[in-house]
Amino acid sequence: MSTSSDPTVQPVPAAVVQQVDAADVTLSNPKRAVIALGSNLGNRLETLQGAIDALEDTPGLRVKAVSPVYETQPWGVDPDSQPAYFNAVVLVKTTLPPSSLLERSHAIEEAFERVRDERWGPRTLDVDIVSYQDVRSDDPRLTLPHPRAHERAFVLVPWHDVEPGAEVPGFGTVAELLAAVGRAGVVPRTDLELRLPE
Repeated sequence: MSTSSDPTVQPVPAAVVQQVDAADVTLSNPKRAVIALGSNLGNRLETLQGAIDALEDTPGLRVKAVSPVYETQPWGVDPDSQPAYFNAVVLVKTTLPPSSLLERSHAIEEAFERVRDERWGPRTLDVDIVSYQDVRSDDPRLTLPHPRAHERAFVLVPWHDVEPGAEVPGFGTVAELLAAVGRAGVVPRTDLELRLPE
């Protein structure tokens, strides 16, 4: 008896196959989050890579994509008063709620001896949650999406690289926002590369 005539054998719908393939088998019902990284002190590239590796080592979190590296001047301070930043964006899938992801982001910053003594001061490492699924939250501890991400080219440029069709919840598509703010001052560092963790 061939399987084609057996009524209990049904082809799996293509949509289900796609969903299964798209889901990370190591996580149950993961959520998508976008994290921006920045560093302008010490070995900036090494620090960004260390942050990516630390995110990957977080239980319940997988790094799915890493943007190219960009160099930008510090924001909100006098030109040449601080070293330039290296910036990148990572896409993650996670089962952690936003509050736990925020705690983990701060812990990673502290592991790299981030000091929060001056607004827009130089920092070894910035780990900012830019968006989490399509959650919108006005909680002052963690505003989602990040309250200034939609107007900052150093976030939008690398985010567009890894997720060209993305939306900033409540603000529009990354492509539209990037077209509005432009790419001025966000310099690609094609000589540098961040690795996706194995």
